Amino acid sequence: MIRRMTELLLKGGRIIDPMTDHDSTGDLLIRDGVIVAISTTPLTSADETIDCEGCIVSPGLIDIHVHFRDPDESGHHEETIATGTAAAAAGGFTTVCCMPNTTPAIDSCTVVDAIRKRAAAAAQARVFAVACGTVGRRGETLSPILDLVEAGAIAISDDGDGIADSGMMQRILSLVAAADSVFMQHCQDPTLTRDAAMNAGALATRLGLGGWPREAEELMLRRDLVLNRSIGARYHAQHLSVAESVSALREARSEGQPATGEASPHHLLLTEDACDNWNTLAKVNPPLRTSADIEAIKSGIAEGIITVLATDHAPHPAASKDTDFASAAFGMVGLECALPLYREALIDDGVLDWPAMLGMMTCEAAAVAGLDQLGLGRLEVGGPADVTVIDPDAAWAIDPSQFHSTGRNCPFAGRMATGRALATIVDGRITASAIEGRALAR
Repeated sequence: MIRRMTELLLKGGRIIDPMTDHDSTGDLLIRDGVIVAISTTPLTSADETIDCEGCIVSPGLIDIHVHFRDPDESGHHEETIATGTAAAAAGGFTTVCCMPNTTPAIDSCTVVDAIRKRAAAAAQARVFAVACGTVGRRGETLSPILDLVEAGAIAISDDGDGIADSGMMQRILSLVAAADSVFMQHCQDPTLTRDAAMNAGALATRLGLGGWPREAEELMLRRDLVLNRSIGARYHAQHLSVAESVSALREARSEGQPATGEASPHHLLLTEDACDNWNTLAKVNPPLRTSADIEAIKSGIAEGIITVLATDHAPHPAASKDTDFASAAFGMVGLECALPLYREALIDDGVLDWPAMLGMMTCEAAAVAGLDQLGLGRLEVGGPADVTVIDPDAAWAIDPSQFHSTGRNCPFAGRMATGRALATIVDGRITASAIEGRALAR
């Protein structure tokens, strides 16, 4: 669903803008794709009105870590930018940043431009490309980083593979700094994870699976942070999974390094126990860890050490998961159920309140990817009308068969959830709506 009207009035909602600490009940008026008024007193009627009483009116949600598999000349995947942005809109996301492990990889300006054109055609969410640090993500030859950033790539990463060679990593960080971009690292020392399938421990041993040591994440993260001390590039650690990584990031930030980190829904709610009975839906990279790691990640969030929430949305065809655990693909989908899962892990558990959690999904995410320079991640008169209307108390059961994504690989199937996006608005256009009883009224 994509609708555009000249004027759209969001009436009587709890307007939260974490960027400015604005939190009040009121009206928000959109005209021609721009926010033209935010008021605590009632505004006059518009062409269309959404009754937002009892709902949160938030800046459009941003996910800086998704996989849309587009382009995919291999034919191994079914997800595209069109289906991925439909999933994003359904989950309340107005902006996503897609990772470069595509076929071909995003290592040329031609591919960056192709993604921009496909995103414009899909039009259900803003899409920005994250380009490769090395050609083909093989870790051997530098990509034309300066050219890729100039062409529109908002970050550099070999996501899915960490940069194993220290000299290569040093050169990449230097170029990223020169381009005033950000490097997003998948922290995994490949020499420690060959044939690994899940967290190293007693459960992996009992299941007869290769164990993934926690050191594989911490060692690469610490190496990068040491290299970056003299360079000062913006550095972002993706999907942190172990307590030691939180400690490393805390130390770097205390030294004044421009280092940030993110947490994903599954690393906040699930432990390695979800892999029992060889449950391939729980196979992710990095793997699910322990309850102590979850608590450490939550503490890092509460302290402001981890500043971004990102799904690592990774759709796979059923055959990739319907096999033995060791052979199954890593990853799970997350865009359409992330919001209530974050709520369960962070708000219901008393880690954050709504404004703080939404900040991690809006202005903080925008700042890491440089999207704040485009006015994204905040509600501002004169700024782009990217808005998410959230019913914080909507109760529903997660049903992957109803997802807009082609991926059904979700271990949260059947889980009762609370909180849902009722309307997703991009540049003044309603790109997804589940308003039902709050139907648009003239």
